[in-house]
Amino acid sequence: MWRNYRRAAEVFQAILLTGLPFISFKGQSALRFDLSELKLYFFGSVIWIKEFYLILAALLFFLVLIVFITAVFGRVWCGWLCPQTVLLDLTDSIAKRFGESRRKTLMRVLLIPFSALVSLTLIWYFVPPLQTMQSLFSSVPVTGFFLVQWAVIYAELAFLGRKYCTTICPYSMMQNALFDKDTLIIEYDNSRDNECMKCHDCVKVCPVGIDIKEGLKSDCIACAECIDACIAVTEKRNMKPFPGYKGNLLRPKTFWLGGVTVLVGILLAVMVYSRSEVTFLITRDSEQLPQGINRYSWSMYNNTGAPRELELSAEGEFSIIGETVLLLEPYSFKKGKVLVRSRGGKDEVVFRIEDDGVSIEKKAGFL
Repeated sequence: MWRNYRRAAEVFQAILLTGLPFISFKGQSALRFDLSELKLYFFGSVIWIKEFYLILAALLFFLVLIVFITAVFGRVWCGWLCPQTVLLDLTDSIAKRFGESRRKTLMRVLLIPFSALVSLTLIWYFVPPLQTMQSLFSSVPVTGFFLVQWAVIYAELAFLGRKYCTTICPYSMMQNALFDKDTLIIEYDNSRDNECMKCHDCVKVCPVGIDIKEGLKSDCIACAECIDACIAVTEKRNMKPFPGYKGNLLRPKTFWLGGVTVLVGILLAVMVYSRSEVTFLITRDSEQLPQGINRYSWSMYNNTGAPRELELSAEGEFSIIGETVLLLEPYSFKKGKVLVRSRGGKDEVVFRIEDDGVSIEKKAGFL
């Protein structure tokens, strides 16, 4: 039955999203935004806030991916992978084991620890899990965010529940504009309506409370519960179920939309992983100093998970006064100032930073 496949997908998604903060790449979380330093750890790389164009590129990729999935597979996200659906389905499955009479009450009880876990998981994408647990009830910001998120998530799941999908969810509203006649949907076979036993089991099990026999509605989340309920009745009579998935997946739109999605994903990966291992910026400070001496402000970003020892030098008729060996920790940012004396050079000084794997030159004016 479809329910078994859907449960497997839901459990996989829950494990993935909850476990991702625990996965480490080169000593840092696989995916985490560091609020204190405004940088995003991204599977072995780091994206700084100054590289906001990469965030925009990532948003473009996810937008294209959403359009592709929705246009081809319909509401498969809503019924199979949406965290809202996953949490409600998993708690409902557990509550059913204790009887129908206490099902709704037990669901709300089970949602208390599940909502707490979701609240913690959201924090883990900003604060490492171990640090979060150590500061959970000792740090006011962490405790505050945890409790507020816990209360909001619980209230939404326990008291709004599936109504969120049919009334508020912006993605649900957007889907209608992306559907076409070949999009994967669940449809009732009206040509066999006279054979239907009218048991209404499909209506009873529908999580959003629609009657699939009345035709496709925007409230449908394509969870296939109605198909499973019908199979339980019709297979005893060697009949096909009346509702079923319908759509044409292998069509031109699938290939060109899929191709665009893959292309944008490849471009995003190239943009992230083809950057220089070290970013070096330097500018002249506008301040009065003795003749032949200028002060410069520099900043360096280590985009890798390895420490670096870089040597700063000035080419030609210039010499640096001060520290020239700079140490950068993994995924770190460092800034400082340096004095440069002219030994006859004019107008422009060429700075160089280098180590065994990096050599970068930057030019700055000299007065």
